Amino acid sequence: MTRITRRTLVAAAAALACSGAFAQPFPAKPIRMIVPFAAGSATDQIGRAFAEKIAPALGQPVIIDNRPGVNGMLGADAVAKANPDGYTLLVGTNSTNAALKFLMKKLPYDQDTAFAPVSFLGSVPLMVAVNNDLPVKTLREFVDFARAKPGQVTFAYASTSQQVASEMLSSMAGIRMNAVPYKAGPAAMADLLGGHVMMFTADLAVTAPQYRAGKLRGLAVTSMRRVPVLPEIPTVNEALGLKDYELIAYFAVFAPAGTPRDTINRLNQVINAAAASKDIEERFAGIGFVVEPGTPEALARRNRVETEKWGRAIRDAKIEPQ
Repeated sequence: MTRITRRTLVAAAAALACSGAFAQPFPAKPIRMIVPFAAGSATDQIGRAFAEKIAPALGQPVIIDNRPGVNGMLGADAVAKANPDGYTLLVGTNSTNAALKFLMKKLPYDQDTAFAPVSFLGSVPLMVAVNNDLPVKTLREFVDFARAKPGQVTFAYASTSQQVASEMLSSMAGIRMNAVPYKAGPAAMADLLGGHVMMFTADLAVTAPQYRAGKLRGLAVTSMRRVPVLPEIPTVNEALGLKDYELIAYFAVFAPAGTPRDTINRLNQVINAAAASKDIEERFAGIGFVVEPGTPEALARRNRVETEKWGRAIRDAKIEPQ
């Protein structure tokens, strides 16, 4: 071996040793959490609450980056194509990680393989809400009203859960409504309150404050059981004498596929600790938010089940892919 070769090998070994010595454990810089819906949406509120809670535990800022559009597809796509190093995360929902592939003819990524599950955050039911000026007091009256005016009743939606919940209700109740898409839930809510659309089925994070303020009429919740914080509002099944109507919005954190396992485990640890905290529980108690800490494997299993469920609901409601 020549002297030059030996020197090269020694220098390379020293460089490797030096880089290992100075390598910093995750995280070594701020983390970006992409929320694929607008500021003020349920996903945004929940994502921000968890970001505030986990930042001190990680010792780095956790920055919320709102990327609304196409039922969450734009934000999900940004995460799917991000560097898999744990510094770009998705606050995913049933829209982005279960239903979207059934609602779009083509996605710019493979929904089933593009993401690494990190941690489940929780779930929340939706409320079927109508404008106060609409001459109905119950969901049964709303169905009768819609049946008497086929194609004249409008409903708003800004996410797949909002769309599918309304389309599924329409299908099971045997009525026909016109869908009005919005880029953001707050804009849809503004038009409901302004009387520009008649009905909006949305997360309790969006509807409950307006309901309590008397600005809209809550007709039903989309869960199998009544929500403890709004016990006066019946379920869709109770209101219409159905058995199988249920649609719950859920929220979870995903990373780009290929993110190191140690990084995922670290994120899962701090997110689970946040989910179990009194702060999160009290902050969202008023919207029926149920936290469910768990492992990445548990989230993967749950997401597979939810994907099958949402696919079935979309087919049953005869929603055509766009």
